[in-house]
Amino acid sequence: MKNNRLFTQLIFIVSLFATLGSLYFSEIRLYEPCEMCWYQRILMYPIVILSLIGVIKEDNNVRLYARVMSGIGILVSTYHYGLQKIPALGESANACMGVSCTVQYINWGGFITIPLLALTAFFIIFILSFFIKKD
Repeated sequence: MKNNRLFTQLIFIVSLFATLGSLYFSEIRLYEPCEMCWYQRILMYPIVILSLIGVIKEDNNVRLYARVMSGIGILVSTYHYGLQKIPALGESANACMGVSCTVQYINWGGFITIPLLALTAFFIIFILSFFIKKD
């Protein structure tokens, strides 16, 4: 179906932008990713590859992989955002190795941080995955 291809392409574009954004922050702006950021990357980066394969092969099963990975990504990103914005949660972040998970490299408008950007991308991918129909 033509709509399935469109939604798979949109998942690819969103995940690609999220991946390039995370690489921009770490490789160009030199923000060292914390442990939670790495978990989010582990969930986002494969979505780029899987959705590209889904577009090329016109495989609608990509919806299942994208849905599961983005669903887990929503949970991880929400927790990470909570670590940054809820002081009681942030105190438990001392267990993070290396860079603290409470570090806010960006804080646009007082609430937009890198985990919120990741959460937004995961949420968009999650919703788009439900628009892809079975064959």
